[in-house]
Amino acid sequence: QLQLVESGGGLVQPGGSLRLSCVASGFTLDYYAIGWFRQAPGKEREGVSCISSSGSSTNYADSVKGRFTISRDNAKNTVYLQMNSLKPEDTAVYSCAATVASRKYACSLMPLYASWGQGTQVTVSS
Repeated sequence: QLQLVESGGGLVQPGGSLRLSCVASGFTLDYYAIGWFRQAPGKEREGVSCISSSGSSTNYADSVKGRFTISRDNAKNTVYLQMNSLKPEDTAVYSCAATVASRKYACSLMPLYASWGQGTQVTVSS
């Protein structure tokens, strides 16, 4: 059974850092593009970052460019989201999502992914 589990969320002060992990089980991530999405209370889901199945292509929302970095370790079946210089407006539930994708596919920040994790809460507050 295909499953994604996020971890690494928590409470952090503005300017702080967190690293989120998305671990896959029941399948190998090698052939999947992965996206990170977030949803704050009362707001629509937002695509934050994504990485292609090959790992050669990444994409970021303008709001996180220069602060967040996505990476993948296929040997560990894990995708990471390193979040630096966090701001209160980054507060949200962060979820990862996966979809089978050609290694030529760049990846998308649209929520067009087949499988989703349950999410992890990130709260940025002093």
